[in-house]
Order: sequence, then structure tokens, then C-alpha cells
Amino acid sequence: MELRTDASDGARLQAGGWDAFPVNKGALCQKGATSTELLDVASRLTSPLIRRTSGSELETATWDEALDFAASRISAIAAAHGREAVGIFGGGGLTHEKAYSLGKFARVVLRTPHIDYNGRFCMSAAAAASQRAFGVDRGLPFPLADVARTDVILLVGSNLADTMPPALRYFTAQRENGGRLIVVDPRRTRTAEQADLHLQPVPGTDAALAAGLLHVLIAEHLVDEEFVAARTSGFEEVRAEALRWWPERVEAVCGVPAGDVRAAARVFAGAENGMVLTARGTEQQADGADAVNAWINLALAAGKAGRPYCGYGAITGQGNGQGGREHGQKADQLPGYRKITDPAAREHVAGVWGVSPEALPGPGRPAMELLASCGADIRALLVAGSNPVVSAPDASFVASRLEALEFLAVCDVVLSETALLADVVFPVTQWAEETGTMTNLEGRVLLRRRAVTPPAGVRSDLDVLGGLAERLGVPGFLTSPAAVFAELARASAGGVADYSGLSHERLDAAAEGDGLHWPCPAPDHPGTPRLFLDSFGTPDGRARFVAVGHEPAVEEPCGEFPYRLTTGRVLAQYQSGAQTRRVRSLNAAEPGAYVQLHPDLAAAVGAAEGDPVRVTSRRGSAVAPARISELIRSDTVFMPFHWAGPGRANSVTRRTTDPVSGMPAFKTAAVRVEVER
Repeated sequence: MELRTDASDGARLQAGGWDAFPVNKGALCQKGATSTELLDVASRLTSPLIRRTSGSELETATWDEALDFAASRISAIAAAHGREAVGIFGGGGLTHEKAYSLGKFARVVLRTPHIDYNGRFCMSAAAAASQRAFGVDRGLPFPLADVARTDVILLVGSNLADTMPPALRYFTAQRENGGRLIVVDPRRTRTAEQADLHLQPVPGTDAALAAGLLHVLIAEHLVDEEFVAARTSGFEEVRAEALRWWPERVEAVCGVPAGDVRAAARVFAGAENGMVLTARGTEQQADGADAVNAWINLALAAGKAGRPYCGYGAITGQGNGQGGREHGQKADQLPGYRKITDPAAREHVAGVWGVSPEALPGPGRPAMELLASCGADIRALLVAGSNPVVSAPDASFVASRLEALEFLAVCDVVLSETALLADVVFPVTQWAEETGTMTNLEGRVLLRRRAVTPPAGVRSDLDVLGGLAERLGVPGFLTSPAAVFAELARASAGGVADYSGLSHERLDAAAEGDGLHWPCPAPDHPGTPRLFLDSFGTPDGRARFVAVGHEPAVEEPCGEFPYRLTTGRVLAQYQSGAQTRRVRSLNAAEPGAYVQLHPDLAAAVGAAEGDPVRVTSRRGSAVAPARISELIRSDTVFMPFHWAGPGRANSVTRRTTDPVSGMPAFKTAAVRVEVER
């Protein structure tokens, strides 16, 4: 995107599409088009805030006061309870420089293992599945433009028309080129309306549905046996599991007609080229990683991987959702997508950081375990770029844990619901006010240039970390984005996500700002737009089938809670809404939460359009107006999750997590539905 001066008002900036950029080619959704409203000082934090005594209100403070206070509280808590009593919770929207610095700050300054981030709620299941199958996690291992040139797409759990409209043009082009689109979603969304075939499974049954499609490939001799033999391993165990999932059994479990299961399998297997693309709908489950591996198994069995216009990919949601997990924000990783338990990785990164490998802590707790530990093992927490009071599952529980902390510091652009609970709030720069790098969903590393001067009183997150590090006895912590990225590049050298051939200067010089795809291991390396064409990232170069099964959800509907709740996004809002709920036109388009009900369900509970409806689970309840629609299953309720207050959908969701990835089970909870009288 580009920022341009409004011709009618030279003082105002407008966001516009960048026609030459090869991904969105000038297209923006309404969130991007209105994003300059967030640069208005009136909606911003411009001074640090301190809660000087327990129970008092937040008050304006100087930067020195805020940094001194935060450092003193962190030091006191670490001295009294040990370094592991301090934690960090980051965000997938942070630049590489910030994400990397948070990881380094945790391990070098705080010397705590406890750092994780909200990307655990977004991409962790797909990341874990990709690592198991391919040895590499990169959202799309091919450019997004390849989507338009494949013959069939199986899109699972994604409503791109609302969540990523500029990307939808490639799917439209794919169909105009004669391709076919199969969408898997419990709701008939605007994306599903464009599909040639729409499968509407019961939420939480994706692994069984994928196994059913694979069963058809096996039973009808549609498996690409030559590809399986030459480029994969482990198929026989997967074959045995899939044979248990004949289409009629799948229909009984998933609610998808057996004929549609067979039709989808035949279309997918019969195409020359094809892709499986997953998103949060299938990933945010208690078996999220297994469900994704079930879809990857289907792609591998059909031979749809390891060649042009074929493959598996995960649709990345947050602005730096890919890069945010590559360079040290995750509890178990070091920069370059290195495992923190790998002695060679520890030695390399410790050398870049100038510390001994033994000084680096081991793995910490994934996001939900970290948040659940607040007020107990974790006594102090720094939050940067996240609003878990709205975005985390079982949000009332999470809020109670944050309130139980001895000290909470928050870095944010606005006074979010999480910042309102803090003891110190640091006002930080946002996207247009800072230079930094990000990696998009296709592994393309981009330089985002500073366009405007931040308001007086606002500093970068890097400055916050540098100020705290100095006060905590580690002076010289890097705060220049270019210098931080140069160190990140050295730290990533030789890792899976190798950025060592990149720099701010090289990215700035890239044609039309196109960026370069990782891995990019040398200054003269052209980058790697397409992975796996010659071999996969596993030790033997073969993709791995992963034998997975389907188990009923931990929380199935019952007499007291007879329906399923699933959650998701809407076009005019984003994530926890902390920013988009402050944009006038977006609020006008989508002013609040709602409960989508099928007419049969609405009739069963006596709800009419617009009636206030209470959705209750074992954890809590949310109240919002009813929207009655035939586009959802009659046994399922949908709520968007962008709002706080009575309509907070995450008051109802489960904090149960996938044991492989730590992904919470946002997408299915047993609920009852009542009209609020």
C-alpha cells in the first residue's frame, strides 16, 4: 500500500493500493483503505500511563518514570520469585525487528523461558503439521499468484471474501481460467457461494472428512502411486486408517452427504494440478495439527505437491503472522526457525548474542499455558502487540489471570481492554510511523518504510526494550531497526528460515519493493519463491504422511448445551477490534457482535431477527442480536469475535488446546441459546 496526500486536504493522508506490487496489485480491503484514521492523535495513546498504587486509576507519567517503575517491579519480582516468574506475550502483527528483540530480551535480559505470542492462536496448528509433513513451515510454499494457475483448489475453513478480499482475485481468476473451487465450511459464506462444490461439515470433524476423501482415492484407484513411491514415506499406515472412513460413515459423523464426499475426491484427484489450502476453521480445533495433516495426506496421495501449481499451503492471517513465528517469539524457537533444544542452534545464536549457550533458558510455555500461569508461577508479564482480554479463549478466565499478576506492562497504540488492566502502559509507534520488515503469507520478506513522524510522546517498542534493558543491567540493546535486522540476519544464518542474505538496504533496492522470499542465504542469492520442487525439507528429502484419526470433540452437545458454537471474522473488523473499532466507517459497516442462527434453530428457541440472544457455555455467556440465515447449519451457532463487553464471543469459547501445537479449540463449543427477555 502507499500513503498519499489527500488532494482536497494536504494535511490528511489516504491509503491507496500499490499497483506495481505483485501480490495485491493495487487492491485494498476497507480495513486497509481506512487505516490512516488510526494515525489521528485523538485516537492514540501519546503519554505513558502508570497505576501508582493497587486499585488506583492509570495516570499520565513521563517516560523515565514509566521505565524506572517497570524495571524496578520486574527486578523485585525476579529477585523474590526467580527469573522464571517474569514472562512476555507478543503479537503476530509486530515487525521482525520487534519480534526478534522480544525473544532476545526474554532470553538475554530477563533470562526467562516464558515468551509466547498470539500467533499461537492463529498459525500454530498449520505450522506443526507442515513441520511434521515437510520439515518446513512456510504458509504458502509458492507465490499467491500460482493459485490462479492451478486446476482445482480445496479451500478448508477460510472465508477469504471477508478476511482477505485482495487475495480473492486469484481465486476468481482461477475459476475464470477453467479451474474448480471446493470450499469446506460449516457456513455458506460469501466465499463458499463462489464454490463449485461446498461441503458443510459439523464443526470439529475435519480430520474425518479429509480421511473420507482419501478413502475414495484409495477405493477408486486414484492415488498417484508413482509420486507416493518416489517422494513420500509412511503411506501404508495412513492407507489403513483411511480405509476405515468410507463415505457413508463420514456422512454419519460429519453431516456431509456421501455423494458429495465422492464428488469432491474425484474432482481433486482427477485434476492435473491442485492445491489444498487451510485456515483457522480447520486449524483452531483441539486436534488442529492432526486435522491439517489429514488434509496434507490427501494432497500427497493425489500427487499434488512438489511441483509447480500444486501443494499444500496455510492462509496466514496477521500482518506478520509468518515472520512473527520465525525469529524467537515462540516458546520453543530461536531465530531462523531453530529449535531452542538443539545444542548447535543454541551455540550459534548465543554466539551472535554474546552470551554462553548455557545461559540461554530452555523452552517456555505455549500461549494458553503462559496466560493460565499468570498470578501463580508467572508474577509479572509484558504484553506487546496483543489484546488477549478479547482475543484469547475463555476470555473471562484470562482477564482474571491478568488481574492476579503482581505487575502487568503493556505496549500498545491505543488503550485496549488489556491495557486497561495494566500497571504501566507504554504508547508505541504503529505501522506508518516506523521502518521495519515483515514476511507475508507466501514467505516474501518486505521492507515497510516509515512514512510519517509519530506523535510527540510516542516511542518504538524497540526503544521500550532498550530502555528497560539498560535499567535491568544490559546496556547497548539495539534499537535501530536496520541494526536489529542485520543481527537477526546473522542469527538466522543456517536455519530453516535463513535471512542471512537480506538487509534493509537490499530490500529497499528490490524492484518495485517486491521483496525476496526466504530462504535467502547469501547477498547474491535470488530468494526462493517456490519450495519443495526438488526435495522436501526433511532429512531424507521425502514428504511424510502422518497417520491421524478422528476423535469426537472433548465437548460434544448434550441436553443442557445442545448446539455447537463456532467463531470467526467479519469484513469490517479485525482481530480483537482494538484498532478497527476506532474507525468510524468500519463501525458503521459492522457496529457490533451478533449471533447467526439457522431459521430452524431460531424457531426452536423462539428468536426473531434482531432479538437479543444469550449464548451460554460451561465457561460463560455472551449476548448479541440474532441474525437469522439459512447459510449456516441448523445445529450450529456463529459469532464474530472482534468485540469486548456483553457480545464478547470468547467469553464462551474453550481454552482446551491441541496437544501437538498448543492451538486453542476456538471453533467448537457446546452451548445453549436463549432469547434474552
